[in-house]
Amino acid sequence: MSQAISLTFPDGSVRGYDAGATGRDVAESISKSLAKKAVAVAIDGTVRDLSDPVTTGRIEIITRNDDRALELIRHDAAHVMAEAVQELWPGTQVTIGPVIENGFYYDFAKNEPFTLDDLPKIEKKMKEIIARNAAFTKQVWSRDKAKQVFADKGEQYKVELVDAIPEGQDLKIYYQGDWFDLCRGPHMASTGQIGSAFKLLKVAGAYWRGDSNNPMLSRIYGTAFAEQSELDNYLHMLAEAEKRDHRRLGREMDLFHFQEEGPGVVFWHGKGWRVFQTLVAYMRRRLAGDYQEVNAPQVLDKSLWETSGHWGWYRDNMFKVTVAGDDTDDDRVFALKPMNCPGHIQIFKHGLKSYRELPIRLAEFGNVHRYEPSGALHGLMRVRGFTQDDAHIFCTDEQMAAECLKINDLILSVYKDFGFDEVTIKLSTRPDKRVGSDDLWDRAESVMMGVLETIQQQSNNIKTGILPGEGAFYGPKFEYTLKDAIGREWQCGTTQVDFNLPERFGAFYIDSNSEKTQPVMIHRAICGSMERFLGILIENFAGHMPLWVSPLQVVVATITSEADAYGLEVAEALREAGLNVETDFRNEKINYKVREHSVTKVPVIIVCGRKEAEERTVNIRRLGSQEQVSMGLDAAVESLALEATPPDIRRKAEAKKAKAA
Repeated sequence: MSQAISLTFPDGSVRGYDAGATGRDVAESISKSLAKKAVAVAIDGTVRDLSDPVTTGRIEIITRNDDRALELIRHDAAHVMAEAVQELWPGTQVTIGPVIENGFYYDFAKNEPFTLDDLPKIEKKMKEIIARNAAFTKQVWSRDKAKQVFADKGEQYKVELVDAIPEGQDLKIYYQGDWFDLCRGPHMASTGQIGSAFKLLKVAGAYWRGDSNNPMLSRIYGTAFAEQSELDNYLHMLAEAEKRDHRRLGREMDLFHFQEEGPGVVFWHGKGWRVFQTLVAYMRRRLAGDYQEVNAPQVLDKSLWETSGHWGWYRDNMFKVTVAGDDTDDDRVFALKPMNCPGHIQIFKHGLKSYRELPIRLAEFGNVHRYEPSGALHGLMRVRGFTQDDAHIFCTDEQMAAECLKINDLILSVYKDFGFDEVTIKLSTRPDKRVGSDDLWDRAESVMMGVLETIQQQSNNIKTGILPGEGAFYGPKFEYTLKDAIGREWQCGTTQVDFNLPERFGAFYIDSNSEKTQPVMIHRAICGSMERFLGILIENFAGHMPLWVSPLQVVVATITSEADAYGLEVAEALREAGLNVETDFRNEKINYKVREHSVTKVPVIIVCGRKEAEERTVNIRRLGSQEQVSMGLDAAVESLALEATPPDIRRKAEAKKAKAA
């Protein structure tokens, strides 16, 4: 009998199978040991249950150590957690339990919400269920049967979910032993394949379907990994992240605070504002000579946002202001700007531009406002009012590649100055919904792909990749992601090519043939949000900021009042050298003073006693170190002043010195 299914394996070999053969059958046909290790299959890249009949195509047998198995492990762990909860608290309704980044969660309808004390009980029950090693089996039910079964069980949320599934789609029910749930799948072969490397992390409240008009549910978050060592590493990272939480460190360092009367906006304290302005001053110096710094209005009539398209795409995230004048003709609707680009294109359009003037680079440290749901706000990382360090480059088509490379060099150089050497750059290509012709997209993507290849050739430390369909609706973009000291990734910088705004606003320049020509508009951001970037820095350095960024660089503390006069002299010498210095001449023990200033993350504490005053020396203690270094006053001032010099200024000084030599 001829075999009806043709499967291509990763090594390029092709085998035939009978119709109805499952993924498990295919794995067993290769080897019994592979079949035991298999947890799923992928057909043409789509992961499916081992028990599913295979179809002609490219097949991969997925084992537990395959990266794609991690999502299955977490998905199955969520189902086991739900079964454990219902065994422990009968009558609890299960709602939804998706896999999320780094783990999973499940929402439950329970009379009394869960507490942290419940998590060990649930984990213990989960281990019992996993040890049963019940097979995951799938059934397809009719809509009426599903609604009836769940209604009979008192699972009203599941009935609502069934109603939400579009007509024509299969209603899949997955069993694990006697327990079952509505689920799209896929799943591994059995609960035993989940393993023991899982942990329930926290509990929270969550509205059903995210709507505050709906009932509040009780959510349990968890995570799972293929190996215990991976779980241990992740839990260690979480513990480190908690220690480094910028909100706590911001309080300890007296940098900023938030309060209810200004939700999502920052109240900067003196030290925090000093750091913020240090960042801005650094960025200004890096842009000097190449960019014109401009400032567009905070409030603009909605007609401008309608022209830009933001009113249609982004209106719900904009803060709107209605002004009613004495005359009804004066009634107008304005919006606080959520981004700088429409204002910059107005500046570009003011006056006739020649091709000889291009590229024109406009930069702004613009204060923008975007409405974020209160539940999404998170310290400096997610706010409603922030400062965007973006810029817009207006150039010719021929200049686009050179500008993208120039932007890339600037972005990577800035990140390196802050100690970020591991950077990933990904090119996001055209989405399904977009503006601009395919020819424009072809040209832009081709140029940016060439830029990406050049970047790869120039640096071995840079990782690159492609994000198909993830571009903005108006053009392709580069996304720059940083890796911090504990391995977390932060997406910060972007470079985006825009076909939309120049066309919408009728922007043009006069080309070499005296013709009106639409410019290429490139959006670029380096920090993105200055507030968020500062939050990333605080957490990356655990508050122990580099000396040139630190809000308070040195505290001069005396051991005895007899050294106070010398302490003042030391502090003044450091201030004259450009450092931010405070003194601590309190009648307290020196160890107490050192501990107190260490809590507030002062990077350098200079201790002066009678001996130091007599010898005109200083005793230097560094944050996080038990060592003490004794130096002469002049040498200490010179050394600390050099260390506190921003890296860009230091490079210029070194280059000037080398040129003079």
